[in-house]
Amino acid sequence: MAFPKIGNMAPAFTLPNQDGDKVSLKDYRGKKNVVLYFYPKAMTPGCTVQACGIRDSKKAYAKADAVVLGVSPDPRGKLIKFMDKQELNFDLLSDEGHKVTEKYGAWGLKKFMGREFMGVLRTTFIIGKDGRLKHVMDKVKTKSHHDDVLAVIQQLGL
Repeated sequence: MAFPKIGNMAPAFTLPNQDGDKVSLKDYRGKKNVVLYFYPKAMTPGCTVQACGIRDSKKAYAKADAVVLGVSPDPRGKLIKFMDKQELNFDLLSDEGHKVTEKYGAWGLKKFMGREFMGVLRTTFIIGKDGRLKHVMDKVKTKSHHDDVLAVIQQLGL
């Protein structure tokens, strides 16, 4: 599956967050840059490291005028547990049918321990205040993801 094209409008979506509130990309247009990151599964080691890095960088994201939204196929109940256990300070969105994940090209064939299956490809999209896709990160390192994203935002001058 292909990623949306850089420079085009980012695909629209509305998903429930951990509290059941609907979150739409259009809510941020003209107001904030959006860091939309897709992760495979809440409360797994890599996803926890990635989320905690973002949590600990909240001030830097605020300074970059950016909001972070994490998307996974987990149900809301699991997102609530993940948020509470790790004291996360940004919204996690539930995409149980992985429709939005597919729209962004972040759903595909994965290989793990000799088996193949379909799942979330750890991918991050940086969307400008104008709603246009500015950058795609498909080689995500969970330990440095938060700093890598902030560096890209700075390079782009957003």
